[in-house]
Amino acid sequence: MRVSAPDPRAVREASLDELSRLGLPLPPPQFPLVWEPGDEIELRPTPEVEARIAVLHVILARCFGMPAQAAMSWLLESHLVDSVTPPEWQFVMGGRGDHRSFVLHHDALFSLAWVLGLAKELDPTVPVDERLVERMPNLVAGETFAQWQARILAAPQHPGDAAALLDLHYCLDWAYLETEKAGGALPGLVDANAIGQRRWALEWAVVLRGPYHDEPPGWEEVDLST
Repeated sequence: MRVSAPDPRAVREASLDELSRLGLPLPPPQFPLVWEPGDEIELRPTPEVEARIAVLHVILARCFGMPAQAAMSWLLESHLVDSVTPPEWQFVMGGRGDHRSFVLHHDALFSLAWVLGLAKELDPTVPVDERLVERMPNLVAGETFAQWQARILAAPQHPGDAAALLDLHYCLDWAYLETEKAGGALPGLVDANAIGQRRWALEWAVVLRGPYHDEPPGWEEVDLST
């Protein structure tokens, strides 16, 4: 569902109010808006988000001991191989890559779960919901991707709400990094790495349409440099 994007300045004002409430520094006045007036927004198709969630879940399972053969077999049987990026495939197959960076995807997974209505809120001060695993494919029990899709009954967020949360995490990402750099205290139990992962997932899931936006990036192509 493609809709008109909310007023970016009003959304930004709400994001800055939230940063102030959390006691975080505010970005400079020239800090860019995420979208422009007149742009449109939509979420990626639900099956595509479900596939990304499933892939990340398998990768996290590999991080914590799932055998490579079992992970590969599940992805093949679920017809998800095309949804696995080359770095992910190297990790699934042979454990190659930065193990810690893949573990951090736990927060990206949480963010995508929120996008599909599988998590109630994405509070920047609260760690990943411990019950999230119950809403993921049960790999141990052999639950297939299709069975999981039927079980969860995804209810995607409104694109406007997801875009507003993206803007907030864009600002939070800057504020958390600045706070950690200065040795300041963060407002909760979530660090800058986790906020960056949540932003990564939202940047990927929320599709912006307008004259200044390129085609939606692939998972590995999401730009978090600004």
